[in-house]
Amino acid sequence: MSAHCMLTGAQPGFGNRISHSHRRTSRRFDPNIQRKRYWLPSEGRYVRLRLSARGIKTVDTIGVEAAVARIRARGGKV
Repeated sequence: MSAHCMLTGAQPGFGNRISHSHRRTSRRFDPNIQRKRYWLPSEGRYVRLRLSARGIKTVDTIGVEAAVARIRARGGKV
């Protein structure tokens, strides 16, 4: 499961883990990715989307039809 959001494009960020002695080792900041199922009335079916928490809030605001249109405009498969 790749850690990126289908709607917002959020993906992992990278940085350093810093110990008490100030040694640096690499770490990864993953977005909060959830699998969510939405009813798509125009196609008469459910779609399963992999969204970040912010992406879920965006779908609540703009609606699932507009969200799917944005995903398809970015070249994503729904």
